[in-house]
Amino acid sequence: MNGIPPDRFWAALDALVSTSAVVIDRPRGSRHPRVPVAVYPLDYGYLEGTLAGDGDGIDVWVGSIRPAAVTGVVCTVDSGKRDAEIKLLIGCTREEAAEILAFLNKGTMSAVLVWRGDSGARG
Repeated sequence: MNGIPPDRFWAALDALVSTSAVVIDRPRGSRHPRVPVAVYPLDYGYLEGTLAGDGDGIDVWVGSIRPAAVTGVVCTVDSGKRDAEIKLLIGCTREEAAEILAFLNKGTMSAVLVWRGDSGARG
């Protein structure tokens, strides 16, 4: 398939993350503001000074690996809201990524993970 090389894609995400402050507005264990039964399994927030398709900052999940690097991207589709988004995984293990997918794949939302693999991610 033609397109940008995967290394360039991951490098662009690394540069975006390294030049943006991560703001955690929903810490691990907190409840979703509109769906109180949904409890965040990891820290969740956004990259300050960035813009996602919904008009807010790019969403991020922050895991336990330090130093933290982009370990994957989750692509979501919500048929109820009729939208799609990406969410960056920063410093997440495969087990943490599985928790994120379990959290997201409920109700009208569906999510898939694009894992960075051996090109820099651990877990």
